[in-house]
Amino acid sequence: RGAAEGREDSTNAEFSSLDEATSPDRLDPAAILDATIGPAILREERRKDAATDDVGVAATSATRAVEAPSIPEILRFVVPAIGVWLCSPVLSMIDTASVGLLSGTAQQAALNPAVSVTDYGALVVAFMYTATTNLIAAAQQHDASSSPDSSSTSNSPRTTKTLITALRLALVVGSIFGAFLTLSAKTLIQALIGNDSIDPTVLAAALRYVRIRCLGMPAALVIGTAQSACLGMQDVKSPLYVLLTAAIINFCGDVLLVRNGNPWLGGAAGAAWATVFSQYGALVMFWRWMTDEVKQKPKDHAKRSRKFFYGRGRDDGMPSRTQQLTTRLQPRNYQPSNSVVVDVTQGIMELMGTSKAGKTRRKKFLKFLGSSKLASVYSTNNDTILTVDGVSDDSITTALDFDSNQISNDNKQKKAIRPSPTHPKTRGFLAGQTTLRNFLHLSKIDVPTAKEFLPFVIPVTTTSIGRISGYIAMSHVASSTLGTFDMAAHQIIFSIFCCLTPIPDALSQVAQSFVPGVYELKNKTEERARALKKTVGNFRKCGVGFGAFLVGLVSLIPVLSRYFTNDVEVLARVNGAIPGVGLFLLVNGLMCAGEGTLLGQKDLTFLRNMYAIFFFTVPAYMLRLKHRALTGVQTVGIGTMWAAFSGYNVIRTSIWHLRLAQLQRRTDQSVVEQDSL
Repeated sequence: RGAAEGREDSTNAEFSSLDEATSPDRLDPAAILDATIGPAILREERRKDAATDDVGVAATSATRAVEAPSIPEILRFVVPAIGVWLCSPVLSMIDTASVGLLSGTAQQAALNPAVSVTDYGALVVAFMYTATTNLIAAAQQHDASSSPDSSSTSNSPRTTKTLITALRLALVVGSIFGAFLTLSAKTLIQALIGNDSIDPTVLAAALRYVRIRCLGMPAALVIGTAQSACLGMQDVKSPLYVLLTAAIINFCGDVLLVRNGNPWLGGAAGAAWATVFSQYGALVMFWRWMTDEVKQKPKDHAKRSRKFFYGRGRDDGMPSRTQQLTTRLQPRNYQPSNSVVVDVTQGIMELMGTSKAGKTRRKKFLKFLGSSKLASVYSTNNDTILTVDGVSDDSITTALDFDSNQISNDNKQKKAIRPSPTHPKTRGFLAGQTTLRNFLHLSKIDVPTAKEFLPFVIPVTTTSIGRISGYIAMSHVASSTLGTFDMAAHQIIFSIFCCLTPIPDALSQVAQSFVPGVYELKNKTEERARALKKTVGNFRKCGVGFGAFLVGLVSLIPVLSRYFTNDVEVLARVNGAIPGVGLFLLVNGLMCAGEGTLLGQKDLTFLRNMYAIFFFTVPAYMLRLKHRALTGVQTVGIGTMWAAFSGYNVIRTSIWHLRLAQLQRRTDQSVVEQDSL
């Protein structure tokens, strides 16, 4: 009986709509169609929705899960993400070039152990970056499931709380780490150099550089955390703006300070001050970027599109006589929320008269009439009601005839109203959520949210140290065994190298975003196995392309190195390291693609075990080179070191892709076993 009553109510509503549409005072064919055909279409749509409600979600999930990312799609994410990885190496390269050109070889050599201590030491707190990206991404997913519109902080409470907590925690961790590094700077530099035969001038310059850079550690950690939050929110534009700002400030600071004769203001110390200033400048920009409210000016697209025809109107703020008698064009029986009011008199007078003010307008109008664009401005045969002062009168109804075969009404509406460009997602995200004074109250850190960072500390730190153990070993050998020329040459090579490696590193990060969508599908079907294989293959192809591109850039090192130093001996040693650097980067794209896909498939145990082995074997081989050099058995230079290091990367790349092939065979075998059951 309830169902019958529901059908009766629906039928009565349909007849009521039909009676209203066919009443003498509101006779309208469009309304009659809506009242008669509309309910039938609505019933059919409801029936289809009810029939597919149980299986719709599962079907959509399965379809999306087996879609392998294409190469253009991968590149579309990788290219902007490269900028995030470039911040620290770009600043170090600017320091190296400025010191070498303006202060000499000794000051440039001091950067080798000093930059190693600051940059490698910062990896101890790198867990903040990984944790922030993961926690922000998880918070975004939680807010999106809770609210359809999670683009603002009012609809993203968990993301907002996580972001503010991460930034506060980064400030605390950065301050503690900076203080620790300041106190242990001399011990770390001496341990890295390995002997007391180093030039005292180089040692003193390196110590000053590290202690000055420690002042910028709080800002550096907050910037890195904010950039990681941008990645978690899928915003790759904001870090690029920050990188550009920091690079400009650093460059200007180097030009002004490095040539200074004061040991605490010039040379390596001047480069350190420039870096610190750039970090705090970038911090201020990031803070303003996130906390300043975005002011969006309303764009009246219809008024702008009619401005050509109807003129500019009066600009003295007083309504003219024609503005008091306005015309309003609108479709029949359609009441828009924001009607467009236009003044046509001035435009008509300029177009039809002979005034000087309308000469340009008349020329453009005649040109427009003969162009093909006219058909795309208005496109429908539509009766419109001319409304004067809000009063409708059929006696003043006019028909505007246009070619309806040129373009559909839907396309006309899309062209008439174009969406304004969207700003980066993190811009203004914290507007109204916190102030600088409130942010600096570290006692307000949300403890439960801060505890979510703890599980990332040990695993991420261990992996990071394992990855850079080879770099530390090379810096140790160069500082303790080789001379001043080799130290300066190694610093130049390493600065250029660090600006090239972020390209494939970004590929690894993007792989960690795409692979889980295919790998974590519960139904282990053959389609899933093919999609996983295609995904890995596409990342391999991108890795090969990146490797070839990097080799092309390496071939430019002989030219680029002249912008770092004028010393002929240093340039000769730089050229000797190019073959090893080229081989390393040739396979580095494949290495990062393989490592990223392994991380995407959650093969963490395998990677942890392999990096534990590399942590001991690579430094052991570098120390063997040091021993052979000190005993005179072998002549060791930076070319020898880079050749050995490139061999390590070839071995690592081979192991990663052999492991991926093994995992793919397991996936295919599981499909066969499931089909047999």
